[in-house]
Amino acid sequence: MVRFCPKCGGLMKPVKSSNNTELVCVKCGYRMRAGERELEKYRVSSRIEHSTREKTIVVGDVDTSKLPVSKEVTCPKCGNHEAYYWMIQTRAADEPPTRFYKCVKCGHTWREYE
Repeated sequence: MVRFCPKCGGLMKPVKSSNNTELVCVKCGYRMRAGERELEKYRVSSRIEHSTREKTIVVGDVDTSKLPVSKEVTCPKCGNHEAYYWMIQTRAADEPPTRFYKCVKCGHTWREYE
């Protein structure tokens, strides 16, 4: 079973120091010595391996004729207030998608995290 901080209830994470390992609260920073029995609970039993294709996100030339246009953004390069946009899930599934914009006037592309 994983340990929780006695002060704030946050998750205790093992951190190696010079000659021993301590459990440190991720919220408040409370520290306590960790015994070998406690550290056994934190060991990784298997790792998930991803192929290079799964790790790589390629955003190439975008066919703007099929994209919606937003008039509520400002291009950071030219100051225009119209941009095409599309969304891609670039992070974990429990996080919001990344919105990409391409300026209608100068073609500059940028992203916005929600």
